[in-house]
Amino acid sequence: MDTAVSNANEQHDAYYDPQRYSKLNYLTGLILIWFHVQGAYALVAQFSWTNLLVAAGLYWMTVGFGISMGYHRLHTHRGFKTSKWFEYFLAVCGALTLEGGPIFWVATHRLHHQYSDQPQDPHTPRVSGLWSHVGWVLFGDSNHNDTARMGRYAPDLAKDPFYRWLNTYHWVPLVVLGLALLAIGGWPLVNWGIFLRVVVGLHATWLINSATHIWGSRRFATKDDSKNNWWASIATFGESWHNNHHAHPVSARHGLVWYELDITWITLKLFRALGLVWDVKVAKVTQIPEEEAA
Repeated sequence: MDTAVSNANEQHDAYYDPQRYSKLNYLTGLILIWFHVQGAYALVAQFSWTNLLVAAGLYWMTVGFGISMGYHRLHTHRGFKTSKWFEYFLAVCGALTLEGGPIFWVATHRLHHQYSDQPQDPHTPRVSGLWSHVGWVLFGDSNHNDTARMGRYAPDLAKDPFYRWLNTYHWVPLVVLGLALLAIGGWPLVNWGIFLRVVVGLHATWLINSATHIWGSRRFATKDDSKNNWWASIATFGESWHNNHHAHPVSARHGLVWYELDITWITLKLFRALGLVWDVKVAKVTQIPEEEAA
């Protein structure tokens, strides 16, 4: 009994180590506050159908193509193959989300899979829900621009000069896009197409780190807390079928049954038919287990 209590205390201390909060990333925090304030102003004071449509189109391009299809299913897990120019295009789309460059994003996600819901996991909710959502971004070492360090966890990308450049200067595409929107539609279009769109995209992606390890159902008995979460699927283009993904991480298809909406998978099927992608990897599950509430 004493041994069990001691082990439980040690595990508790590993997750709730106060050193996690010893270093605040002031620059990151200020940028996030700035984006939230300007995005909120756009929402309440600068609505127009043009602004909404432009923001929605950019959201699909950046979160749907850039994060879901690009950074996640291609660059991290190599769930399909495509031409180098399309691979680079997806990476630039990913950089437009303010989630860091491809080497940083891929390295962080691979560490998440290697240590999922263990103390070394960069954003496990076992620390706290807030930590897994945004705390891990605000505290600790900021490695967004540390290409050399993060490249050790993503050597396949680190050997490519384009990815090294994009990882170090991941903010450049966002600035260029912002200037283009400013020239086309002024500050209202910038506030919708950059600030509000980025804020919504950040929280959608962060929901995968937090919500899909806290709420939902489990189809597969993985060693982590991953869950399938239906209500986050639209905003993340199918990323929230997270238990499916942790059970079959290389699969480019995350929604494994007809009612699990996976917009990225639907898009990939279209691109495969057009010859834009090939060698698409799909989980071979002969019998889909029943989901269990968690």
